[in-house]
Amino acid sequence: MSNLVETVSHDIIEALQNDQLTLPSLPEVALKVRDVAEKDDSTIHDLTEIIAQDAALSARIIRVVNSPLLRAPQEVKDLPMAVSRLGMNYTSNLAIGLAMEQMFQATSDMIEKRMRALWQLTGIISSWSSVLAAHTKVLAPDEAMLAGLIHRLGALPILTYAEERDDLIQDNITLGKVIDRLHGPLGSTILEKWEFPTKLSEVPKLYRKFDREPDEVDYAGLVTLANLIHNRHLEAGWGLRDWEQVPLFSRFNLPTDRNDELYEELGARAAESSAALS
Repeated sequence: MSNLVETVSHDIIEALQNDQLTLPSLPEVALKVRDVAEKDDSTIHDLTEIIAQDAALSARIIRVVNSPLLRAPQEVKDLPMAVSRLGMNYTSNLAIGLAMEQMFQATSDMIEKRMRALWQLTGIISSWSSVLAAHTKVLAPDEAMLAGLIHRLGALPILTYAEERDDLIQDNITLGKVIDRLHGPLGSTILEKWEFPTKLSEVPKLYRKFDREPDEVDYAGLVTLANLIHNRHLEAGWGLRDWEQVPLFSRFNLPTDRNDELYEELGARAAESSAALS
């Protein structure tokens, strides 16, 4: 098995270096949203017009605005009201993040199942990231949400690659090991290609570095904590990590007791918010 992991990993890296690996493209609606948001003279009306062209995306944004994630004082019933409440930056980050779901599709049933599970997981971590950002008040919740949605983006080209190989489709263990090994650097490569800001493009390659002590709090660290806290009661993987050895908890001023009642409270909000994103 280890030989197969090495072989597949080498093939994927070689394909990437030779521009032969199929990397996902940012959905068209996300590109349009970003273009509008980055123009100094753009208005909320301009952004609303772009999003309104996608009925499903519009409906989901309205649902998120009405979710516990934002706790609107009154029900938001239409897109203009939703965009006005969120503002340009939050709306654009939310729209870009939600539009990415279009990329999580495959022709193989087995790969499709993995992609759906991957999207659900990133949605949960995205919600945790946003809730933690709102609680700690040190990073923007909208960018934290987007950071959570992109942190495992690098798994997509690996899953697409696997569709062409029956041995990988049928071998979940090997495929999982290849994803664990390569999704971080691949994710950052994709985000750099999409011209995402460094604070977001570095998230995939940094979020599993538990001993990091950044000079300032960052989104990679927030996503690290989101994964640790979400998986705090697991008896494997992330759940086995010793929180006392993770400096990021003190950097974000969060308790290292995984049974702290704060996490139950924030977890309820994260679960409700994740339902709105899905």
